[in-house]
Amino acid sequence: MKEKVLIANRGEIAIRIARACEELGHDFIMVYTDADKGSDHVYPYLEKSGSDKRAWKISSYTDPNDILAVADHTNCTAIHPGYGFFSEDFRFARRVTIRRRPLTFIGPKWDVIRDLGDKINTKRVANNLGIPTIPGTDGPIYNEMEAESIADQLLADQRDQKIENPSILVKAAAGGGGMGIEEVRRIDEFRRTYRQVQNYAKRQFGDGGVLIEQCLRDYNHLEVQLVCSRHGERVHFGTRNCTIQSTGRQKRLEAAPGFDDGCFVYDFNSQDVLDKVVEYSLKLAAHVRYDNVGTWEWIVSRSGQPYLLEVNTRIQVENDVSARISYLDNKQPNLIREQIRLALGEKIGYSQKQVKFKGASIEFRIVAEDPRRGFAPWIGTISTFNFPQYDWAAVYTHVPFDRPYVIPSDYDPNMALALVWGDSMKEAKERGLQFLNEVTIEGTNGAGDPILTNLTYLKDNINRLLTF
Repeated sequence: MKEKVLIANRGEIAIRIARACEELGHDFIMVYTDADKGSDHVYPYLEKSGSDKRAWKISSYTDPNDILAVADHTNCTAIHPGYGFFSEDFRFARRVTIRRRPLTFIGPKWDVIRDLGDKINTKRVANNLGIPTIPGTDGPIYNEMEAESIADQLLADQRDQKIENPSILVKAAAGGGGMGIEEVRRIDEFRRTYRQVQNYAKRQFGDGGVLIEQCLRDYNHLEVQLVCSRHGERVHFGTRNCTIQSTGRQKRLEAAPGFDDGCFVYDFNSQDVLDKVVEYSLKLAAHVRYDNVGTWEWIVSRSGQPYLLEVNTRIQVENDVSARISYLDNKQPNLIREQIRLALGEKIGYSQKQVKFKGASIEFRIVAEDPRRGFAPWIGTISTFNFPQYDWAAVYTHVPFDRPYVIPSDYDPNMALALVWGDSMKEAKERGLQFLNEVTIEGTNGAGDPILTNLTYLKDNINRLLTF
C-alpha cells in the first residue's frame, strides 16, 4: 500500500527520509519555516503547486497543530519525526495515533517511548534485569540522612576500587540537559551540596527529589544499534563509539565498531565487552517489546566495565556509521528505510546470521563553529561548498552546492555529515584525513570575516578515536 509521509523535520535528515520514502514507493510532504527557505530540503519543491506541491510553510517545527494541519490538508497517512523536535515526545506520538484521523507514527509505540524516555524508570528496569547501570540510586531520594549514607558508601566503594580522586554527582531527579548537577568529592561537603541541589530542584521543577551516582570520568561512550519489529524480531547492527563530543555533548566524530585493538591497548578484551553490551541491549529490548529502530547508549570504563546510560527511541544522526560496516546480501543497508518499513507493520525479513560485519567507518559532523571558543556557532553566508567524491565516502547535507546559502540563526549551524569507510580502522582514518583535506568551504559573515568551521578540529582528533 502506498503511504503518504509527512516529514516533520528539516535539513539533511528530512532529505534522507524523503529519499527512503521514494525508494520504498511512498509519497512525502516537506514542511519548512521562513528561516529554511534556502535549505535543500525545501528549495527544490517551492515552485511546485497544486497536487504536485510538496513543501508547506509552518510557523515552527515544534508546533504540533501546524504540523498536523498540514498532514490533514495533504491527506498524509504517516508522520516521520526524524531526530530532535518530536522524535522522542511520547505525547506527540500518542496524539497522532489516537486522534480522530490517526496517522502512523514512524518510531516505536508511544508507551515504549514514554517508559524508556524516563531515565529513572529505564535504570530501575535495567537493574531488575541484571543489566549494569552507573552505581547509585535508581529513584529520587528526599531524605537527607538516607542520601548521605548512600553518598558515603559510593565514595568508599570507589576508594576500595583504587579509583583516583573519587567523587559523586548529586542531581535533580526532575532535571535534564545538564541542569541541577553538582559534584562532591568529600563526604563532609555532601549535606551542603545536597540541600543546594534540593532547593534548586524545588524552585525549578517543583520536585525536590535528588539522584546520587558515581561520577565517571575516564570512559568511552558507546552505542548499540538495534532494529526491532512489531512481530517480536530483533537484530543488531553492531556498535559505535561517540566519545569525541563538543562541550554541549554533541557528537563530532563517531566510529564503528566501538573498539579496535589497532587504535589502543585496552585493559580488557574489547570484543568481549562489545559482545556483552549488545547482549544486554537485546535483553532490555526484548523485555520492553521494543518495535522499531533504536540506540542503546553505554559508557565503558577504562577497566572494561560497561554501564547502560540511556535509550534513544528514534533514528540517530549517526545511524549510517553502523550501516557502512554492515552487509545484507553484500549491500550496505539503509536504516532509515528499515525504520519506515517496520513502523508500517512489515517484518524484518532477515535474521542476525544474515547480517555480516566488515571493516570500519567514521562519521564527521561538519559544523560552522569555533572549537577554540567553546564551539561557539558561526553565522553567515556560505559561498563555496565542495566535497570530494569517492566510492568509499558519502555526504549528507541540506546546504546547496550551486548557490549561496545563508546559515539560519534559528538552528544549530550543522552543515554536513561526511562518512568514510574502509577494510580496517587504519584505512578509514587515512581516508578520513584525505577526505577532509579536500573539502572546500568558503563564506563570510556580516562583518566580512571568513567562515569558521570545525574541519581542523576534526582532522586533529581522528587519531583520538577509540582511545582512552
